[in-house]
Amino acid sequence: MDGKAAPNGVATIEDRILRITGYYGYYPGYSSQKSASRSSVIQCKPGGNCPSRHRGMTRQLSPLSVAEDSAAPILELQNRSPSGICRHSRVERQSRSGEEGTQTHTESSSQEAEGQTRCQSCTSTFLKLIWRFLIILSVSSSWVGTTQFVKITFETFDCPFFMTWFSTNWNIMIFPIYYSGHLATAQEKQSPIKKFRECSRIFGEDGLTLKLFLKRTAPFSILWTLTNYLYLLALKKLTATDVSALFCCNKAFVFLLSWIVLKDRFMGARIVAAIMAITGIVMMAYADGFQGDSIIGVAYAVGSASTSALYKVLFKMFLGSANFGEAAHFVSTLGFFNFIFISITPIILYFTKVEYWYPFSAVPWGYLCGVAGLWLAFNILVNVGVVLTYPILISIGTVLSVPGNAAVDLLKHKMIFSVVRLGATIIICMGFLLMLLPEEWDEITLRFINSLKEKKSEDHSEDMTESSVHTRSRSRANGTVSIPLA
Repeated sequence: MDGKAAPNGVATIEDRILRITGYYGYYPGYSSQKSASRSSVIQCKPGGNCPSRHRGMTRQLSPLSVAEDSAAPILELQNRSPSGICRHSRVERQSRSGEEGTQTHTESSSQEAEGQTRCQSCTSTFLKLIWRFLIILSVSSSWVGTTQFVKITFETFDCPFFMTWFSTNWNIMIFPIYYSGHLATAQEKQSPIKKFRECSRIFGEDGLTLKLFLKRTAPFSILWTLTNYLYLLALKKLTATDVSALFCCNKAFVFLLSWIVLKDRFMGARIVAAIMAITGIVMMAYADGFQGDSIIGVAYAVGSASTSALYKVLFKMFLGSANFGEAAHFVSTLGFFNFIFISITPIILYFTKVEYWYPFSAVPWGYLCGVAGLWLAFNILVNVGVVLTYPILISIGTVLSVPGNAAVDLLKHKMIFSVVRLGATIIICMGFLLMLLPEEWDEITLRFINSLKEKKSEDHSEDMTESSVHTRSRSRANGTVSIPLA
C-alpha cells in the first residue's frame, strides 16, 4: 500500500484517511512509523521476559509520545499472560453479575406477585358479577313464575282474595328462615329470643309491644293485602305482560309521593319518567277503546301500583331504613297479623258465596302452594338483594319480568300484542329505567364527559410528541454529517 509521498507530505492512503477524518494523533509519515512500531511489538510467553532490544526500539519511537501513551493500555494487555489478568476486574465482574442476578430475581418475584394479585382481583370481580346476575335472574324469574302460576290457578279456582290471604300467611316463615341463615353463617350465635328482640327494634327502642303491633302493623298489613289482591284482580282482566308492565309504574308513584310527602329532592328526569308512566297507562287503557274489561283491568293494576308506592313511602316515613333481620321480622309480623285478624274476611266471602271454594277436594292446593312459595321467594330475594347487593339490581330484576312474561304469553298462550299495547309497555319500561338514575346523575355525567375530554387531549398531546420525535429522527437520518479537516 506504500506509494510515493505527495507534495503535502501524505505518503499512503491511510495517511490520507487519517488526515481527512482529523485524527488527533496524526502527523505526516504516521502510517510508516505505526507499521514499524507494530513490527517491533513481540508477544511475551507466560513467565518469560521480553528482550531489552525491543524495549530500546519502543523507546526510540519517542516522537509518537501522544499516540503511544494512548495505545499503552492496549499494548500492556497484549503483553500480559493469562495468569497476569487483574483479579480486581474479576471480583468486580462477579459482584456485578451477582447484583444483576439478585435484581432479576427480585423483579421476577414482584412480577409473579403482581400477576397473582391481578388474577385474584379478576376472579373476585367475575364472581361478584355472577352473583349479581343470579340475583337479577332470580328476582325476575320468581316474579314471572308467580304471575304465570296465578293465571293458571284462575282457570280452575277463581278466588283471588283467598289466594292473597293464603300466600300472605307464608310470610310468617321469613324470620325463621333468616334465623336459620344466622345460625349457619354467624360466628357469635344468638338465641332466638335475643335475636327476635334485637330485630324488633325497628318498632322502637322498647321493641314490639301490643300497642305498636296494632298501630304500626295494621296499616301496613292492609296495604300489603290490597296491593296483592288488586294485582290478582288485574290478572283476571288483562294479560300477564300488561299487568306486570303497569305495576312497574309504582316507581313513578313512589317518586311523586316522596316529593310531596317526604319533601325529597326534585329531579327533572324523574318527572319525565312519571309522565312517561302516565302516558303508558293511558295508552294501555286506550288499546280497547276505554271500555270492557280492559279499562277495569288497567284500573286494578294502577291501584295495585299506587298502594305499593304508598306502602313504601309510609314505611320510609315511620320506620326508616331496616337491615335484613329487621325487614324479615317486620314481614313475618305482617303475616302473623294477617293470620289472626284478616282470616275473618275469606270466611265472610265464603258464606256470602262471593268466593265459594267448597268442597275442599276441588281446591288446587298444589297451584296455591306454588303461588305462595314463589311469592315468598320473591319477598326473600327482594330483602336479601337489597342488603347484599344494590337496590338497583332488584329494580332491574322487576322490570325484566315484563319481557319474561311477554315471552311466556307469546310462546305458551299464543298471544298477539297490538301496536298500542306494545308501545305502552315500552314507554312504561323506559320510564321505569329512567327512574333508576341516581340523584347526582347530572354531576356524574359532567365528570365523565370532562374525564373523556382530558383523556382525549392527553392522547392528542402524546401523538404530537411522538410525531415530533419521529420527524426529528427522520431529519437526523436524512441529514448530512460534516467531516472536519485537519
